[in-house]
Amino acid sequence: MTQKTDIKSLTLPELKKELESRGEKSFRAKQMYEWMHVKLARGFDEMTNLSREFREKCGEWYTFTALQAVQVQESGTDGTKKFLFALGDGNLVESVWMKYKHGNSVCISSQVGCRMGCRFCASTLDGLERNLLPSEMLDQIYAITLLTGERVSNVVVMGTGEPMDNYENLLTFLKILTDENGLNISQRNVTVSTCGIVPKMRQLAEEHLQITLALSLHAATDEKRRKLMPIANKYSIEELMEACRYYFEQTGRRITFEYSLVGGVNDTDEDARELIALAKPLCCHINLIPVNPIKERDYVQSDADRIQRFKNKLEKNKINVTIRREMGRDIDGACGQLRRKFKGDNKRA
Repeated sequence: MTQKTDIKSLTLPELKKELESRGEKSFRAKQMYEWMHVKLARGFDEMTNLSREFREKCGEWYTFTALQAVQVQESGTDGTKKFLFALGDGNLVESVWMKYKHGNSVCISSQVGCRMGCRFCASTLDGLERNLLPSEMLDQIYAITLLTGERVSNVVVMGTGEPMDNYENLLTFLKILTDENGLNISQRNVTVSTCGIVPKMRQLAEEHLQITLALSLHAATDEKRRKLMPIANKYSIEELMEACRYYFEQTGRRITFEYSLVGGVNDTDEDARELIALAKPLCCHINLIPVNPIKERDYVQSDADRIQRFKNKLEKNKINVTIRREMGRDIDGACGQLRRKFKGDNKRA
């Protein structure tokens, strides 16, 4: 039995070529693409300007990704919503919808699980299950748009998974997401996070996209970073900074450094000085993140005074810095927490 093509993962030129290979007129591709990526249809049956016969054929030829929400949690403090979606194979992924003054942001997952092993992250505790297809990444945004009834203006690929570990699917996702024939989200409104896979960072730079690249840094020395992030055993901070410089040279886009403040681990005055030395030569923005504690690890959040003191030190050295506003803490807001909790509850049941 031949495997069906995942139609929602095809770019518009690929879809035209695919339908022509089936003996269909190429204008059908534009119609279908609009149904999938603008009108956000949940299946072929909704494509009412296509003949029933053609829609039935499509059902035989193609798979159509439409994620099902199995759990939705809403924060009582800031309106953040966390969605747990079931994939076609029964796997689960989570996404977060956040409302800001400047528009609605969605944080999506790029993999089921993660193999990167970062010490403070719940996503990685059960390892990597599989990569997400472009359609499964896109449909987290589409499903949330339909469920909230509100347009998404910013997308962050910073949920479960390491996007650079799913590179080809990530690129296709970015092409379709920012295509003027689809949702047409500006590349400048898209952020992709990485824990620091240097060759892929350099490869992404050569795509000359206008997206923001966010590096999960979390420590300013190799020794400390290795304790927090296993990937640091493979790529040194020197190599990382060189890749960041290269990304800026190729794209003109400043890098964001994500720095999770862990009490007593990476939040001292010495840590701040080392981070300043690292950041000063680069065109970068530092996003300080009060770490979200998970019960499987013994890391604790830095206290508010310590966080503010750390920020002040960076600002005094003319480094662009913000403290990330905590969103959804009361609804298992950190990556991987809701999926893990849901699976645990079901096992007990």
